[in-house]
Amino acid sequence: MAGMTGLFTSSSSAGGIALVAVAGVLWGTSGTAQSLGAGTLSPFWVGAAQLGVASLFLALLLLLSHARASASGVARPLLPSPASAGLRPLWFVLASLGIGGYSVFFYEGLRLAGVAVGTAVAIGSGPIWAGLLQALVLRSPLSALWWGGTLISVAGGAMMVAGNGGPGQTPSWTGLGLCLLAGLSYAGYALINKRLVAQLSPRVVNCYVFTGAALFALPVAWWYAGAPQWSASAILVVVYLGLVVSGLAHMLFSMGLRSISGPTGVALSLIEPAAAFVLAVVVVGEAQALPSWLGLAALLVGLLVVVRAETRAL
Repeated sequence: MAGMTGLFTSSSSAGGIALVAVAGVLWGTSGTAQSLGAGTLSPFWVGAAQLGVASLFLALLLLLSHARASASGVARPLLPSPASAGLRPLWFVLASLGIGGYSVFFYEGLRLAGVAVGTAVAIGSGPIWAGLLQALVLRSPLSALWWGGTLISVAGGAMMVAGNGGPGQTPSWTGLGLCLLAGLSYAGYALINKRLVAQLSPRVVNCYVFTGAALFALPVAWWYAGAPQWSASAILVVVYLGLVVSGLAHMLFSMGLRSISGPTGVALSLIEPAAAFVLAVVVVGEAQALPSWLGLAALLVGLLVVVRAETRAL
């Protein structure tokens, strides 16, 4: 446990990059996990229920941390401190809407636009949205090197989709718009989350943000998909997604954001499709065309450029 705590509290940019990279790999397991056992459970419920499981996991993590600190005679609050400068409940609400909105927009966008194209648009647009928000809203533009690496990675992701025959039919413009909103929602969440974890414990931040996201997403899932159709395999998948893909991965992501910029954190999330690609080949046994492999190489090269830009900026 001490070693894990030391990992979580790393303050170097290299440590932050590593934490977000591991989070991206964990996110990349979600598609394989769903393909192996989600069954008839609606994608809306997969997304909403995993947020519910994640909120319970993060609440338990916060309570255990509080109890352990109290036993050691250390005061560790369960609630965000009102004395934290510049932090208001609105920031938690916006972060919850960001992560909850990502789930809602993403799954509905995939249904309309198709899985391959929708995923590429949602995940690929996230870093671009983050860079624009950083420049236009926060008035802190990123370097040309960062933009170059990000665009190379996004292009590589598009090549992976095209090389695998992703755009076989004309996607829905509404679906593409929803996927763009998903990318915007996640970019907004990441930038707000960075501000929160700069002043509060990531355990506190993630517990309340994911609880708010679950309270938002669960009624939406019921509205769109009706009562969930549970099975034993679907429950196992949702528990895995909630504990690992949402809970643990976002703890790592939040810790990483303490020492790297929000846009870089979002750009590094492009490791997700790379991890999913490799798992599809190794675990599921999917055959991939040469252009897809070239796209994977471009994506990874672009991320190396992003990492270089991040380390130069610090």
